[in-house]
Amino acid sequence: MERTNFEKLEVYKLSEKLADIIWNIVNEWDSFSKNSIGMQLVRACDSIGANIAEGTGRGSAKDNKRFARIARGSLFESKHWLRRALKRSLLSTKQIE
Repeated sequence: MERTNFEKLEVYKLSEKLADIIWNIVNEWDSFSKNSIGMQLVRACDSIGANIAEGTGRGSAKDNKRFARIARGSLFESKHWLRRALKRSLLSTKQIE
């Protein structure tokens, strides 16, 4: 299957990598941690790439820009949840880096 435009973007590739890493880490957490911080973190990370993909698929520069901003918002939300997970000893400093 040929890759679409968004799949060739470096930022999209990085968002997929981040989402997969976070999924694997959160999958090892206890149920309370998964159900509180984990689900929020996974959703926020998954949303970055999803919004990049949707924006490029909309067909207009205006829509693409709007969804890129939403993706940026999801990135900032992800950073928030990463900070919470670090503070609550669910992630190590090495994992955050």
